[in-house]
Amino acid sequence: RSNAKIKRHIPPVPMLPTHTANGRAAAILNRRKRYAINKEKVFMIIIFVAFSVVCFGALYFVPDLTGDHDPIDGPRELKILDDQGPVDIGLAINNDDKSRKIAREHFRNLPIEKKEREPPTHRQSSSPTNIVVNRNSKPDVAGNDNGPVLTDVSLEEKEKRKRRVEELLKGHDTQQKTETTHEQHQQQQQQDQQHQANKMSQDSEETQKRREFVKSMMKTAWEGYAKYAMGENELMPMSKRGHSASIFGRTKMGATVVDALDTLKIMNLEVEYAQARDWVAQHLSFDVNSGVSVFEICIRFLGGLLSAYALTKDDMYKEKAEDLGRRLLPAFNTPTGIPKAMINLKTGLSHNWGWASGGCSILSEFGTMQLEFNYLSVITGDSIFADKANHVMKYVIEKEKPQGLYPNYLHPDTGRWGSSEVSLGALGDSFYEYLFKFWVFNGGRSKGDMTGRKPYDDPVRERLVLKSKPSGLTYVAESKGSTIHHKMGHLACFTSGLFALSAQDAPDNDWRRWYLDTGSEIAKTCHESYAKSPTGLGPEMMMFDGRNEAWTSNPRERYYILRPETVEAYFVMWRITHDQKYREWAWEAVQALEKNCRCGVGYCGIRDVGKSPPSQDDVQQSFFLAETLKYLYLIFTDDDVISLDEWVFNTEAHPLPVQRS
Repeated sequence: RSNAKIKRHIPPVPMLPTHTANGRAAAILNRRKRYAINKEKVFMIIIFVAFSVVCFGALYFVPDLTGDHDPIDGPRELKILDDQGPVDIGLAINNDDKSRKIAREHFRNLPIEKKEREPPTHRQSSSPTNIVVNRNSKPDVAGNDNGPVLTDVSLEEKEKRKRRVEELLKGHDTQQKTETTHEQHQQQQQQDQQHQANKMSQDSEETQKRREFVKSMMKTAWEGYAKYAMGENELMPMSKRGHSASIFGRTKMGATVVDALDTLKIMNLEVEYAQARDWVAQHLSFDVNSGVSVFEICIRFLGGLLSAYALTKDDMYKEKAEDLGRRLLPAFNTPTGIPKAMINLKTGLSHNWGWASGGCSILSEFGTMQLEFNYLSVITGDSIFADKANHVMKYVIEKEKPQGLYPNYLHPDTGRWGSSEVSLGALGDSFYEYLFKFWVFNGGRSKGDMTGRKPYDDPVRERLVLKSKPSGLTYVAESKGSTIHHKMGHLACFTSGLFALSAQDAPDNDWRRWYLDTGSEIAKTCHESYAKSPTGLGPEMMMFDGRNEAWTSNPRERYYILRPETVEAYFVMWRITHDQKYREWAWEAVQALEKNCRCGVGYCGIRDVGKSPPSQDDVQQSFFLAETLKYLYLIFTDDDVISLDEWVFNTEAHPLPVQRS
């Protein structure tokens, strides 16, 4: 009975129909089978997706050295992961997620454009004459400006200038040869400051006001940094906190302090200078376990300390500089002697950027150490620094060069040139600068410098110095192999001063005229890029491609990070020609900086100079205090204040004394 009862209560088993009127049951069964979950498949899919994300994400770590479009760090500040332990030689990681896009743009092929005029033929002269410039040159009757007029320097004028410099730098040579007491040195400084003050008092009231305004800008930039970021590498003026670009590694070495030392001294900001000097003495240490840029540390820190020593003869700076110099030496331990790009200041391990043409060293980096290392040997008496740097220059100069030009890359192990890019802007600029300035530093063109200058003078004139259409603006193009790229970066505006300074020692009158004219014309081109901008400040890149002249339609190339190269051109052209327009152009730049870059407790860069009002990037670069404000200040001073006859600026605008012996 129970079994029968159970059977009666068991529900009938549903049976799938062998045929259906509307097909619903079969469809339901098929969907269930189709979406049945297979755990193994899901696991494999997860692994595949994770692997794809990692690979795709790695693409964003690929850098380039033509420029970081992030306005915060800018193209000089390539981002890396610094090493905390042993690093495989030849490897480096860049974590900039934007720079790879710029690499595709930077060497984009553009049509070759013929020059409108050929430069004069280079002829040797057995007796080149020294020159000065007639400061009263005027347009001819037809209204054409014939440019600066050159006249020979008389013996009387030479003696007068020599006496003037000796008066300004009274006691300088004896201070190099003998030690003086701290009290005597302070007294000498007071006399020099009074002498400079007397000289400046002869300027017009307008010039004095402009000079004092630039000085107040320096005071603002320093006080904001000192209050909110002292000891950090740089300041974020709007956020009121420190900032550090990856070229400094994971360090807080006070880059702004060291970069600002000589500017504060030159401007007679003694309270601020004392504050900076105390921080260096008490806190600056290079015993840091972090990878840093050999080039940037050399020009900013070593150059800043050496300049401070040259201006003050304070042995503390010399001791710090020697310590840093010795920590940089392991970077030169390569088969060729060409230093690598990055070094750990504590361990001495060095390596190159993985993206730099197969692990090559970069021309503008290894070719920009001669001034600093030679002066370090002068003041320490140890020739190892000069020997290392001079070997590099000799090695590069003697190498065979494709088409007579120095490519941007050279492998430190094999000694072979890398890819064929040539630039007097990013990647190559300061190498050409130091070929000339090292000659200046030595008190005359050395054999190595002359040998190095001759191979590039003619090719640069013939291939890279061109005229735009239709305005006829002079610019320095870039090249890759036989292809000319009709573009010029803001960095290349320094060539205005380079060419103009070369005029004084040109081999003949034709070259002298070409140097001076070209320097003047490039300064005009760089000013044109500022004049075209709604903000009055120039873009990072200028195109000369038929659609643009001294401008770019790409907003990602229109950032401005407080760069100094254009005002550097104005400064050198003013000192050489005393043409009043350069002071006026400089004052325009001052007003544009104050209007568009003043922010928070300091000064910020601009993300797009083509927009007004602009968007600011909240970074006060250390070179703004080292270079931009220094050049602007010196434009409005007497020529004897850091005379170009007695001092030579490194590429970070740190002045070093010319050596006479």
